[in-house]
Amino acid sequence: MVREIVFDTETTGFEYAKGDRLIEIGAIELLNHMPTGKTYHQYINPEREVPEEVVKIHGLTYDFLKDFPTFDKVADEWLDFIKDAKLVAHNASFDMNFVNYELKQIGKPEMSWDNCIDTLEIARNMFPGARCSLDALCKRFEIDNSARTFHGALLDAQLLSEVYLELLGGKEPALLFEKNNDTEITNNAKTTKVYREPRTFATEDNIEELHQKFLQEKVKNPIWML
Repeated sequence: MVREIVFDTETTGFEYAKGDRLIEIGAIELLNHMPTGKTYHQYINPEREVPEEVVKIHGLTYDFLKDFPTFDKVADEWLDFIKDAKLVAHNASFDMNFVNYELKQIGKPEMSWDNCIDTLEIARNMFPGARCSLDALCKRFEIDNSARTFHGALLDAQLLSEVYLELLGGKEPALLFEKNNDTEITNNAKTTKVYREPRTFATEDNIEELHQKFLQEKVKNPIWML
């Protein structure tokens, strides 16, 4: 079983080295590229104001965030959730750098770049020259993102998990089929087939004669007569 964590972050800005901080993490667990229903979501107190121009992007103000725990209080929970799973992110360098910077500040192990998959890079290779933002890819793959009025880490992770599956070729690669004693397992969902007697259909007595007449009238020089 391939375990992956699709995740997204929101921050106070774009430069962690200049004091911008992490304010939200959202993540979805996948097994064999399919969501398991397990998620992680956490707002984080950045201990600094959030610039107004950034609030316009994700809607998260310091007044809202100040009552949530700081990152050092939730880091262990985050690391326990991801464990050694593959990490999937859109423009992964942004999210990885921010989270790893926060982890480094409190002496925690950083997330491994060897385990990271960047869907932005995949999309750019697949659609050279095309727009590859999350919204653009949702439109391309007909994924409903109408709820995305603001950027939000958990919602964006959920949308990205659908985009990621499409980038891999759609749902077919993740289908698992197994047959045993008339039982079929599809996508790990077990269903039992109901046995039905073979059906018979009434035919005309001269059906063979009518068939031969049809062939003679409609098919000229049939190959089976050569």
